[in-house]
Amino acid sequence: MNLKLIKLFFVFACIFTFACAEQQQQIQVKNQSADFLNGKWIDLSYDFSSDTIYWVTAKPFERETVAEGKTDKGYYYSAYNFSAAEHGGTHIDAPIHFAEGRKTVDEIPLEQLIAPAVKIDISQKASGNRDYQVSVEDLTNWESNNGQIPDGSIVLLQTGHGKFWGDKKNYLGTDRTGQEAVAELHFPGLAPEAAEWLVKNRKFKAIGIDTASIDDGQSNTFGSHVALMSENIPAFENVANLDKLPVKGANIIALPMKIKGGSGAPLRIVAFIP
Repeated sequence: MNLKLIKLFFVFACIFTFACAEQQQQIQVKNQSADFLNGKWIDLSYDFSSDTIYWVTAKPFERETVAEGKTDKGYYYSAYNFSAAEHGGTHIDAPIHFAEGRKTVDEIPLEQLIAPAVKIDISQKASGNRDYQVSVEDLTNWESNNGQIPDGSIVLLQTGHGKFWGDKKNYLGTDRTGQEAVAELHFPGLAPEAAEWLVKNRKFKAIGIDTASIDDGQSNTFGSHVALMSENIPAFENVANLDKLPVKGANIIALPMKIKGGSGAPLRIVAFIP
């Protein structure tokens, strides 16, 4: 075989190889698209309005109408201003919230906010005790039934307390506001020793709960916040619809408002179940 034929053969071989690879890539993308669409999306966020539940010492959500209606040029136009505290409604606690020098909201990497989820349901225990704290035993019992919490997962705690959302007194334990209302807070949370066990023994990205705080309502030292956030682990609070998620198999996308230097922010969190 002369040199020209060898070169020609080589060119055709390259073209054929490239075409096959391109076709394979197109098939793979098509399959991935089909998988992405073949599932169910669940909104884990509450909406924001004047009725949204905020921490008792926090500024509530307010919306001011700038414009609303038909203009003199004939088209409809609406615009609003809003203001609120960082910590209220479905929101994220950035590590800086309880740990000096740790990440602010805008510094949390996206890969820490997008991950497979595991759900630990302690709603039966919490139903009879508004001050219930998720224990190390609850975590190890869950693992006995479901396997070890996978590395790189987002841990979601279902206390069942979300059923009270919209009823401030039942949800928080008080319908009053201000510093004097802090002592009246009663809702479940994560025990500090359980938070410490998690950060020491498991490699997870973030944690969420269906109550107003990752610590229980009666906490005054916020040990779970401190344990988690000292290790740069953010917490999602007032998470909705956890009862609709499986124990394993959901994928979480939790995107907060990107407030530069923020200790927290409103959060749009969704789950995808393939």
